[in-house]
Amino acid sequence: MRRQFLPLGLAVALLSPIFSVAQAQSQSSTVVYPALPKEPTGALTLDNALALAAGSNFDLSAAAKEVDATEGGIMQARTIPNPEISTLVEDTRRSSRTSTAQLNIPIELGGKRSARINAAERTREFAQATLAAVRGDIRAQVIESFFAVLIAQERVKLATGSADIAKRGAEAAARRVTAGKISPVDETKARVEQANAELELAEATSGLQSARQALTALWGNSAPQFAEAAGNLDVLPSRPSPEALQQELNNSPLVAASQAEMDRRQAIVNVERSRQYPDLTLSVGAKRDTLANRNMAVIGVSIPLPLFDRNQGNLYQAIRQADKAQDEFLANRINLTRNILQASNQLSVSRASAQTLKDTVLPAAEQAYNAATVGFDAGKFNYLDVLDSQRTLFQARIRYLGVLGQTYQAATTIDRILGR
Repeated sequence: MRRQFLPLGLAVALLSPIFSVAQAQSQSSTVVYPALPKEPTGALTLDNALALAAGSNFDLSAAAKEVDATEGGIMQARTIPNPEISTLVEDTRRSSRTSTAQLNIPIELGGKRSARINAAERTREFAQATLAAVRGDIRAQVIESFFAVLIAQERVKLATGSADIAKRGAEAAARRVTAGKISPVDETKARVEQANAELELAEATSGLQSARQALTALWGNSAPQFAEAAGNLDVLPSRPSPEALQQELNNSPLVAASQAEMDRRQAIVNVERSRQYPDLTLSVGAKRDTLANRNMAVIGVSIPLPLFDRNQGNLYQAIRQADKAQDEFLANRINLTRNILQASNQLSVSRASAQTLKDTVLPAAEQAYNAATVGFDAGKFNYLDVLDSQRTLFQARIRYLGVLGQTYQAATTIDRILGR
């Protein structure tokens, strides 16, 4: 009898997944870090930035790996339970020994396998929707960060020009003081204005560096390599009407992810409900009676009695979590609708403000500053008029850049919600 079961035991040991699991663990213990993307050293366009982030963003690659991992869940859900081999020896004396070998085959009832497969497929759909949402979020972050760099570059140019203007004004005031045409107090004010302009230039330079680092961090670079961002800030972004945006919200990856999570939770409810039905175990085998010198067939059926454990706790938990997922879906839909309407309103206001500043305020401020400078050189205006006009021009330009930032931020908020 020992010779009969020894080959069977060896076969089971060799087919055991322990060896493959150990091999997989040894292979996964080594972490391989990908090489940093090759960033252009010259001008960086928006398309370059989007391509770099799409190929090297770790949040995006992690979401993609999660989608790939769900295929294993579907594979496992489709498997059927393993049969079981058992042996039994009665009496240790060889002359009266009875040996039994049997194969136990579990048979699932209640639609457990189909419920598992459906839940695994819903999990894959949720991972795919999450991947689409992450992809849209990364794209929106790249666009927002790219235009933040463009605005920061313009702010540095503006601060550099203002510092140069303040320097020339201070030098002109010093010459007028030497000539005895103005009071030394005016020169002091000019020097103060020059110091403020230089501080503004330092702050703008620091802001540009931070914006550059925030952009390159989206593809894993902590030290920016590109020389400058190349783009056009004169073209203001535009989006459809609020009513059209609300209709597009139905196709948003964020809404799809909430819907997929609600479906997944409902599928888990079906899995737990199917587990209320006990499984059947069919047993077939042979019995050897040494004393009677004969073999006998063994056939049996076993089924657990669901007297105490009917999986009622897990089913209740799954039902309440499904109700929670439904409430979260409705709350998420309301929040997204509110956010997209607020962003649409902000975009409309910012566009109008930017257009007014560009067409009216900035030209008028530049004209006033030029007139005050010419009049100061001709001795018709005092230096306070020049300082006021210079400050007005600088504040108008700063405000214009701030409104531009709000405009692009509102546009990217809409794109992030819609997954564009």
